[in-house]
Amino acid sequence: MKLYRYLLVGLLAFGSCKSSRNVVKSTSEVAKMSSRKIIRKHNNLNFPKTVDAKLKVNYKDANENLGFSVKMKMIKDEVIWLKGTKLITVFKAKITPEKVSFYSPYKRNYFEGDFSMLKKLLGVDINFTQLQNMLLGQAIYNLKKNKQEVEIIDQSYKLYPKNQTLLFDIFYHISPKHFKLTKQYVLNPLKNQRLDVLYPNYIEKNNVFFPEKIQIRATEKNKFTNIDLNLRSIEFNKNLEMPFKIPLGYKEIEL
Repeated sequence: MKLYRYLLVGLLAFGSCKSSRNVVKSTSEVAKMSSRKIIRKHNNLNFPKTVDAKLKVNYKDANENLGFSVKMKMIKDEVIWLKGTKLITVFKAKITPEKVSFYSPYKRNYFEGDFSMLKKLLGVDINFTQLQNMLLGQAIYNLKKNKQEVEIIDQSYKLYPKNQTLLFDIFYHISPKHFKLTKQYVLNPLKNQRLDVLYPNYIEKNNVFFPEKIQIRATEKNKFTNIDLNLRSIEFNKNLEMPFKIPLGYKEIEL
């Protein structure tokens, strides 16, 4: 159903900000650096406590090609609040480390559950922290958990675990200019699955480097999902109101 696809795409939404300074790729030679130092610089970047954003999202798979608007508010490590519209309000959602909740005034139904819906969309398990990191241009998985190898590829540092997991392979490309990701991707050869998350450009606002655009490409055998995310406006570190209450009389659904 289209409503659920709006929610799934909304969970991943982030993008561009025209009023802030664009950050372009450096064309100078990339200096050699240890993986430990790269990880430290990546993990020590400045982050806002709150985000208030207006987004434009485009979604495409074999059956649908959709465009809609999303308002997103985030308190780091605590909650992501979403409101999706396409002429009318399609859904409202609230994501916390514990659960995902949403309701649709249009369909008069609601859902409360875990993050398994994202696994269906992306082909990999993902929790709140990993989703948040994806939106902020940070590594999905903890780079300190395993020893990382490093190479210089396409004017960026390519990091990957010295010993990949049995279930999938993960790779990160980190910019030497601001030490944010330029892309990260997960491969599962056994299931013929691949997830690519690309960050073509960043803006700098209030000493924060933030994705100007995110491109998500998920493939599995003959299926694909493409999500392009663009930010219309963004504000950091302001007081946020995030009203969310499932109305009485709505029908509970299972995904």
